[in-house]
Amino acid sequence: MRDPRSILITGASSGIGEALALVYARPGIRLILSGRDSARLAAVAAACGGRGASVRTEVIDVTDWAAMARWIDQVDAESPLELVIANAGISAGTFDGGESPDQVRAIFATNLDGVLNTALPAIPHLMRRGRGQIALMSSLASFRGFPSAPAYCASKAAVRVWGEALRGELQAHGVGVSVICPGFVVSRMTAGNKFRMPFLMQADKAAEIVRRGLARNQARIAFPWPMYAGAWLLGLLPPVLTDPFMRKLPKK
Repeated sequence: MRDPRSILITGASSGIGEALALVYARPGIRLILSGRDSARLAAVAAACGGRGASVRTEVIDVTDWAAMARWIDQVDAESPLELVIANAGISAGTFDGGESPDQVRAIFATNLDGVLNTALPAIPHLMRRGRGQIALMSSLASFRGFPSAPAYCASKAAVRVWGEALRGELQAHGVGVSVICPGFVVSRMTAGNKFRMPFLMQADKAAEIVRRGLARNQARIAFPWPMYAGAWLLGLLPPVLTDPFMRKLPKK
């Protein structure tokens, strides 16, 4: 969507979410930002306000369906939403002996349920007006399950496939849907990785790529292209060919 004026972003207190808030912040723009850390969220809001944007923040748990629905209904009534970016996400890994059951459930609750809890309450408002856009944060890790982060890959795969299907459903109602599939981006999530991350990208550069893709209503915003090509190929090849390679990858 070109030039959205009322933008909601979850997970806006750090990483890509923070960078997206900053890339959209300018006079005449209303930003509705959520995050888990009140101090970091306040700092992002202040930086966006310094660029001239009007900012409303909310410390809220995206896994709480009822709370998210109430909040989204409220902010839409105050300023009709034009772009909703379901960005909040967490990760873990198998570096210290595997993902615990609690970690697996927490990852799915945030990465998948959190996306649903953001998009589903917003969709009726956008459909009623016949315009607007939903952006869902997936990952290049959604194209093939990596043994180092099973729950993360699976949760992001569910988001990607749901978003790509949803795009076809909502197009007739004037609502765009884009799925974002980044590679490694500098953030609190990648800071804990103890291995080399190919094509590691600064968050502000990633946010600008996303902004341009959303302005074009691009169905899939995947980057950087060499990693996208590799991830797509890994997903295409049969596991019997890729499993030996995957087992040799460093653990997250």
